[in-house]
Amino acid sequence: MDVEIINIGDELLIGQVINTNASWMAEQLNLSGFRVSQVTVISDQKEHILNSLIMAEQRAGIVLISGGIGPTRDDITKHTLCEFFGTRLVFNEEAYHDVETIFARRGYKVTELNRQQAELPENCIGLPNKVGTARGMWFEKERKGGGKTIFVSMPGVPFEMKAMMTEHVIPRIKETFHTPAIYHKTILTTGIGESFLAARIEEWENGLPEHIKLAYLPQPGIVRLRLTGTGKMEQLIHQQVDAEVARLESLIPDYIYGYDDDTLENIIGRLLKQKQATLATAESCTAGYIAHLITSIPGSSGYYKGSMVAYANDIKQRILGINSSSLEQYGAVSKEVVTEMAIAAQTMFDADYVIATSGVAGPDGGTADKPVGTTWIAIASPNEVYAKKFSFGDSRDRNIRRTALQALSMLRKTLII
Repeated sequence: MDVEIINIGDELLIGQVINTNASWMAEQLNLSGFRVSQVTVISDQKEHILNSLIMAEQRAGIVLISGGIGPTRDDITKHTLCEFFGTRLVFNEEAYHDVETIFARRGYKVTELNRQQAELPENCIGLPNKVGTARGMWFEKERKGGGKTIFVSMPGVPFEMKAMMTEHVIPRIKETFHTPAIYHKTILTTGIGESFLAARIEEWENGLPEHIKLAYLPQPGIVRLRLTGTGKMEQLIHQQVDAEVARLESLIPDYIYGYDDDTLENIIGRLLKQKQATLATAESCTAGYIAHLITSIPGSSGYYKGSMVAYANDIKQRILGINSSSLEQYGAVSKEVVTEMAIAAQTMFDADYVIATSGVAGPDGGTADKPVGTTWIAIASPNEVYAKKFSFGDSRDRNIRRTALQALSMLRKTLII
């Protein structure tokens, strides 16, 4: 069943607000077996809303609308829906009770504008909103050639829309339309580019059954491989997809670091806890970004000691004790210096493991010998220290991100040995 999403709001069109609603809605619908065929973003103008509804009705069996049903005068979606469906607004006592309850809980009296939130199109089914005052509206419209199109209008406020989608909209459309079982499995890889990865697994990919599809989802430093299986029997689909994942694992074991919602920083945390080990970082070109990733995980204080951001050479010397001769002879971006940084931080923080980074993030500072993107990463463990050189490219933000992910990947491999 095809679904079209219509997001209403001038703030979306001028870039003031990022349209996170569409991506979240599409993800949830896909997981429930529905295919999103189009996403349309339009302004808060009646003619745009009407035209979009007319066109969507011709393309999709389900049309989901978010935005434009608040209490202010520029929220015109409800009135426009009345015109589209040839109906009128009527006062809904149940909806008004919900509005009163929310206002009483917040210590306010219901204003006239908010009282109007209880007015709904006469021919719609109102969907409760437990976290806001605007009810959702469910419409069913018969098609000329038979069948019907479902229209659902929801608030544009993300947490209100998400609650309504989860509790009411998706359960209702699943009852109305029978969908096939669908199962996604995402394999997370790092340390290999998309084209090289595709070449490595080409034979496996060509051998996938027709009902199992592969998608490449690259981002700086990571390539996600998403397998999607569809069929009538959910358990069988799970078994078939998992069997293909097992075959893939045997092909690229060195590049797979996790699955689905795993992150390198989360995996690092689990491994350090298992070993009852501690970690510290000494960062130059990443300037604390690795520390940020590690400490974004709840409970990281149990294994993470701290970070030394030694950006300037004099800080590398005075605080970390890097030899001036190393800096003069090899430069800050070198195996020698990054290795000394890792060893010094290991002592400074009394940590079992250390990540150290030094590189030319850009856009300036590159030389013929060390162009922008040249990066050295060192890992210190209780038994050894090793360093590796990388050439990431000429984008500063991407270089910092890729350095951090590569460093975490190197540490992960060290921890699982």
